Amino acid sequence: MKRTHPKTIGEILEEFFQRPYVARKIAEGHIPDYWREIVGPTIAGATTELRLERGILHVTVSSGVVRKELFYQRDRLTAEINRRAGHDIVRSIVVR
Repeated sequence: MKRTHPKTIGEILEEFFQRPYVARKIAEGHIPDYWREIVGPTIAGATTELRLERGILHVTVSSGVVRKELFYQRDRLTAEINRRAGHDIVRSIVVR
């Protein structure tokens, strides 16, 4: 606790959430929201799993047609997710 320059709890939390590691983890938690916004409700509905492991986003879909389209759009999807997150959290996408 500081007596010369007191800080509010809000200021302390804001500083905490702006730390690179914490901000990155928060952005990773928003990937399902970014995914739905980027691909739309139809493709998001066909998506059965989104899992991020070591910078690789594993996407499982229930439709072969959707799988093929997402395969061709991987680079664009990666760039858009990272742009919305404000961090390079996804290096590549694997579609199954």
